[in-house]
Amino acid sequence: MPVTRAGTPLSTETPVSENVLSPQRPAEEPLAGEVAVDPATGRPAGRAQALVLLFSSCLAVLGAVLLAPVLPRIEDAFADTAGVEALTPIVLTAPALVIGLTAMVAGRIVDRVGRKRLLVSALVVYAFVGTAPVWLPSLELIVASRVLLGLTEAAIMTCCTTLLADYFHGATRERYFGLQVVFTTVAATIFFGVGGALGAADWRTPFWLYVVSLPLAFLAARYVWQPAPQARATTAKLPPLPWRRIAAPIGVTLLGGLVFYVLIVELSFKLDAIGVESTATIGAASAIASLGTAVGGFLFGRLAKRGPVLTVPLAFGLSGIGLIGMGAASSLPLVIAFAVVTGFGNGLILPSLLTWALSPLTFEQRGRGTGIWTSAFFIGQFVCPLLVLALTGAFDSLGTAILVLGVVSVAAAVAVRVIRPTQSAEPALLGH
Repeated sequence: MPVTRAGTPLSTETPVSENVLSPQRPAEEPLAGEVAVDPATGRPAGRAQALVLLFSSCLAVLGAVLLAPVLPRIEDAFADTAGVEALTPIVLTAPALVIGLTAMVAGRIVDRVGRKRLLVSALVVYAFVGTAPVWLPSLELIVASRVLLGLTEAAIMTCCTTLLADYFHGATRERYFGLQVVFTTVAATIFFGVGGALGAADWRTPFWLYVVSLPLAFLAARYVWQPAPQARATTAKLPPLPWRRIAAPIGVTLLGGLVFYVLIVELSFKLDAIGVESTATIGAASAIASLGTAVGGFLFGRLAKRGPVLTVPLAFGLSGIGLIGMGAASSLPLVIAFAVVTGFGNGLILPSLLTWALSPLTFEQRGRGTGIWTSAFFIGQFVCPLLVLALTGAFDSLGTAILVLGVVSVAAAVAVRVIRPTQSAEPALLGH
């Protein structure tokens, strides 16, 4: 929400084009500088709230990477099930698809019933549906449990991102959006290794990791608080979203999710295509690329003051150049080098698009806006492997398919630069 250089809060109801400096309008979100204040205690949001939300944000990647190493063993365990070849990959991809389809609904619930209540409930349910495959007897029931897991992940991701936007403003908010990428990227790397280690003995064992959400639910209940104003958000008609201002960032986010996922899904296949068969080498290359993503997310806070007019084109440009080089490369060192460039761009994509999309939104709009943004990003991720498969068939080459998507990413960078995306008045008023 906009604030003056002195930290005086301004009404979030007033459009940017109107007189937002009018002192007669009451503040909706009490602030202390760039940080929201707990309406019950008067204490500002701080590191405790941020860490709970950042660690909870990592739960969505748990479903994407934890089970990848054990998918062949799951297929072997249910070899007699009809359609096992199609059902087994869905165990991995179902949560992402469900997040893409339902995060918009989760966003409306967030604005209606309150952020904290939905977050704590979703964290508890996450543990039960996440561990359900430990004792479920059939592959069909496991797939059903994964669909339910996706519903809880949609709620958790939407709540966490919305609360970060509620609690922190200006440069502080941008720094935490960047750290959200760092946390989820590092978590993905760790979960991949842990999933493989646990699955060595029994393919069901990795599912026990989903109980990690229970201590997070306790911490959320203890440290997370519902920002003001809760009463009006739950009793009055929700204000409409400013579609003219968020349509462009949401549309670009669809492409952003697709570009973001190319490296994650296709790097191992690209390495295999150039003759790298060692699982250890492929894992090391993936970890190095993930490190590039983490660095990009960490540095976003330093670049964010330039606004989305710089960060969004830079993110797509770097990812695109990396994908072009990765697609064309034929040696292991070159593939890894360009994968790091792609990873660096990926680290900027998520927080850049998120900042661009959420900056025009008021408190009562932010949950729905976050839900729509999350849906767009995850739908892009789900479409990614299907599009790569189609392009690979069309060009009879995985490298060419990756190269084509790199060209599309660079073209998106140029297009976004031309339209010169704007941000809300908040950063300018803060002097950032």
